[in-house]
Amino acid sequence: MAFRHKTLILALAAALALGFAGDASARAGSGFSFGSRGARTFSAPSATPTAPGVAPIQRSMTSPDQSIFGRPSPYASGGFFSGGFGRGLLGGFIGAGLFGLLFGHGLSGGLGGGLSILGLLLQIGLLILLFKFVMGFLRGNPAFQGASYRSGLGQGSMGAPRGVAGFGEAAGSPPRKLELTPDDFSVFEQRLGAIESAFGVEDFDRLRALVTPEMASFFAEELAANAKKGLVNRVSGVKFLQGDLSEAWCEPQGEYATVAMRFSLIDTMADRVSGRIVSGDPAVPQQATEVWTFIRRVGGGPGDWKLSAIQQA
Repeated sequence: MAFRHKTLILALAAALALGFAGDASARAGSGFSFGSRGARTFSAPSATPTAPGVAPIQRSMTSPDQSIFGRPSPYASGGFFSGGFGRGLLGGFIGAGLFGLLFGHGLSGGLGGGLSILGLLLQIGLLILLFKFVMGFLRGNPAFQGASYRSGLGQGSMGAPRGVAGFGEAAGSPPRKLELTPDDFSVFEQRLGAIESAFGVEDFDRLRALVTPEMASFFAEELAANAKKGLVNRVSGVKFLQGDLSEAWCEPQGEYATVAMRFSLIDTMADRVSGRIVSGDPAVPQQATEVWTFIRRVGGGPGDWKLSAIQQA
């Protein structure tokens, strides 16, 4: 029974891993959320009509208490889980339970015979309550409330100039806002097509010129993974359909703009040698909605924008 138990768990883990690898084949970014948004990397972008909900960042080189350039962020909350102790404690409880389950001792086996699943859940629940208490105390601190760390949590956003590149408006505006011009929105639309097209022909030099080093490293991983499997992701016919400005703001390290974009494209996976189509339809465009964040130097012009994050709507 213990052997079958472990075999089932390992089989499920393998199936999940294969499923994850199989999904990593769609356009630049593979349909995942990754990159950095400066001090707002771990804050939800403001909702827009194009993207009412946005998936959180799944992969980032920015830690919760650092800016995009690795400097200590003045917006870090210093909450219970922000340090190694809180994460290690919670990870230890969960890890012990999973190891016990895997090796046939039950979910509480790794925690010792005296603890049950109820005890494990109780401990995790106490940690969550403590975390909420600490965060509630910090949010009640006026200094914390004034920090830009919280600005991405609101529902307000800046509206783009009417009639510009198909971008609509979203109500409200975050603090420390950055005023954008019609040229900025034109560049965002151009960057969408240029980045997707460069990814589709595996032009890494072109990608590096359009994205941050962090994003370039993620794209390089994707291209290498496809090549290892003998596949190539062909992306073409990118067409911008609709867009909204979610938020635009300034930080000491740079200026940021987050925009929601709906677009269509031809997206196929082909055998690298024979050219045989493995997935996707070369004659039927697919539609996607993503939220892209761009960064430029402080005081930079429209041509300085580079892609720094992609999030799924």
